[in-house]
Amino acid sequence: MVVDRIGYVEPIPAGRKSGKNAQVGGNDKTDTINLSSDAMKKAEAYQIIELIKSAPELDEARIVELRGKIDDPAYINGAINGTAENILNSWFG
Repeated sequence: MVVDRIGYVEPIPAGRKSGKNAQVGGNDKTDTINLSSDAMKKAEAYQIIELIKSAPELDEARIVELRGKIDDPAYINGAINGTAENILNSWFG
């Protein structure tokens, strides 16, 4: 017994894909993501923690020095007078 072909099968030309053409679905909808308030709070906490980690270390000696200068009235008066003189010199100098 000999089985003959039922019909002619056209070969797929090079550079063409078989099957349906490009569009799938055809909807104009876009994807969206909704975050819960709990997720938003956790994200904010994470950002704050990362900011704290990246902050420079405190220099306790420098803080003590600056507090001493602020508490000293002579330093404050000298700084104010020096600034006032600089402003007057720039205007009338």
